[in-house]
Amino acid sequence: MSPAIKSRRNPGPNWGFRFLQVTEHRAPRWIFRPALMLGIWVGLLFMPAQRRHSRAYLRVVLGRPPRLIEVWRHFLAFTDFLMLKLRVARGVPHRSQLAPENAVEFEALMRSGRPVLMGSFHFGRSDLLGFALSDFKRRVYILRQRIGNADDTAQLRRLFGEWISFIWVNEPENLLFAIKAAIDSGGCLAMQCDRLEFSTKAEPFQFLGARRMFPFGIYHLAIVFRQPVAFCLGLPGATRDETVVQASPVFLPDEAGREANLRRAREHFQAVLVWLETLVRQNPTLWFNFLPLNPESPAPASSR
Repeated sequence: MSPAIKSRRNPGPNWGFRFLQVTEHRAPRWIFRPALMLGIWVGLLFMPAQRRHSRAYLRVVLGRPPRLIEVWRHFLAFTDFLMLKLRVARGVPHRSQLAPENAVEFEALMRSGRPVLMGSFHFGRSDLLGFALSDFKRRVYILRQRIGNADDTAQLRRLFGEWISFIWVNEPENLLFAIKAAIDSGGCLAMQCDRLEFSTKAEPFQFLGARRMFPFGIYHLAIVFRQPVAFCLGLPGATRDETVVQASPVFLPDEAGREANLRRAREHFQAVLVWLETLVRQNPTLWFNFLPLNPESPAPASSR
């Protein structure tokens, strides 16, 4: 692993994930849960950048300065999701249930056998969806950033075996070849479409009260390879080990030409972001981007 990748890491010690996994498994819940909640206060103290970004985001979504307890709840929601991933990684059964809206179209697409470009965001339980897609007996290629201490990802990869592969976006020398090979093989390409760090195609869209820049590359890939795009989001279900999967309408390029398809793609993505914003405002603590909000688009020269 390159020094640059080793330098990218999750907060906390290298043994932190394993410690949490073993402790939750062995300790009574009435002991583990209060200790975890207390530990989040410690995390707030030692993660000033994430705390600052959480405050800035909550100020926008709530329309007022957030209280400290609300920032703590934001960290707690993320920690609860991390614990879910660690439970799934050690083999605890996890149930994914498809919400009825757009379910027929989505299931037909997944059972068609054709390649699919699956988009998502760092919201709710969406980070598990790439693994859940293997329930359809489809080979899933997950685009994500490779970092030095991601034990949860490594364990999930071993658990799902042949159905899951990773394409590392921060190893760009083979990125396009790997994407093409995944699509040519008939697999599903799963990617999260909210962070700009590794995006070469970004465009402005309305989100949380402003025109903000979002990665748009998933649609360029769809048009080049003539393959459909669908977005999925995962929300907590009735129990802590159940996830409700919500799917968007499917975007499918047609024969109208590149510009016409791009125009339809922008309309599709804006509708997806309206859907996402509705869910974010209903569940503010489930937005897990502890980074600066997507930057606002500069106004065109003619309107300044």
